[in-house]
Amino acid sequence: MRLARNDDLNTSAKSVLVFFLSLTILLASACGPSRVATPVSRPEQPLQEVPPQSVELERDDLSRELLVQAVQNSLLYYERLPEDKLFKFGPEEVPVSRMKRTLETFLALLAESHSWTELADSVREKFIVYRSVGRNVEQEVLFTGYYEPTIQGSLTQDDHYRYPIYGVPDDLLKIDLGLFGTKYQGTRLVGRTEGNRVVPYYSRDDIEFDGKLAGQGYELVWVADPVERFFLRIQGSGRIRLINGEYVRLGYAAKNGRPWGPIGRLLIEKGLIPKEAMSMQAIRRYLKQHPEEMAEIFSYDPSYVFFSKVEGGPFGNIAVPLTPGRSIATDSTLFPKGALAFIECQKPVFAKDGVILGWAPFGRYVLNQDTGGAIRGPGRVDLFWGSGPFGRIAAGHLKHPGALYFLLVKE
Repeated sequence: MRLARNDDLNTSAKSVLVFFLSLTILLASACGPSRVATPVSRPEQPLQEVPPQSVELERDDLSRELLVQAVQNSLLYYERLPEDKLFKFGPEEVPVSRMKRTLETFLALLAESHSWTELADSVREKFIVYRSVGRNVEQEVLFTGYYEPTIQGSLTQDDHYRYPIYGVPDDLLKIDLGLFGTKYQGTRLVGRTEGNRVVPYYSRDDIEFDGKLAGQGYELVWVADPVERFFLRIQGSGRIRLINGEYVRLGYAAKNGRPWGPIGRLLIEKGLIPKEAMSMQAIRRYLKQHPEEMAEIFSYDPSYVFFSKVEGGPFGNIAVPLTPGRSIATDSTLFPKGALAFIECQKPVFAKDGVILGWAPFGRYVLNQDTGGAIRGPGRVDLFWGSGPFGRIAAGHLKHPGALYFLLVKE
């Protein structure tokens, strides 16, 4: 039995643990919280082959330099993997060698091509194109965005910097139930021990309002704004600007295992923000205008993210730096990690003052380098916008339909 940081459990406790793990699974399936998002159905094949001529691969709207950078980062990921590692690529199981060859071939074509049109012609000749089945019969994919926020903070607590950002607690258990039998394969739990029982880990309320982790040395930094702290957890990484002008970069380290509760949906259902006006900025504005409602709204989302201090980044789920505009997050149980893709969506058109004037269609080569708790099913993609004001505004307002394609070099 593999139990993080709890190797001292005796044999009797381990037997009890197995019983309670099984009971937890049964209870969770029978009476899960009513506010948890409806489970997303998994199609047998999330990718379907389409004619390369049906995709406007010449529409790329970003620099080649960013594309090369993103491709090279995915190659770093593949270099770390064993040669017998397989990736589900539509109906095929593709070895890591072919995933690498796809990116190496693409880089060679990119270097030889003098235009996006020339590159597109070469890609259509040498690659197979798969399209995500999306979320409806039109195979639409809903695109949202995320970015790397910067928050003012401190390494010590005072009257201004009062809200801690925590690292991973020592009592957090990550339990792979696949170790207990094949019928549990792919099932994982997060919890803690209470006596000789395993119980769910502390919720957001327990941590933020009841102080279950306070004063135990897990505080990484302190911030002044609880709203910005909340959005840092949603983004999964960020930078803390210290008083002396230096920066501390935080990266995602773990979650408490509780279900994600979309507070945007709550605000719509309560009639507090109209659905057509919903955005990250609208949520942030409402919370800051109604601080007395903050605790109740935050409590709707019991999930909680723990961070670690990192150098470089920000990093996605394949442990390589994300590239602004070129990295996407998808459901990692459906789509191949690190793979080359092409997206069609819309991007904001800005005025000089940062106000969005409208939305324009675009196409773009991207790399599948991240995932997210809310990014589930074949009909969801999160596009990484980088940092700064542009990234924050674009990520906060993007909620548009589009198309997702994956590219694989021919045998």
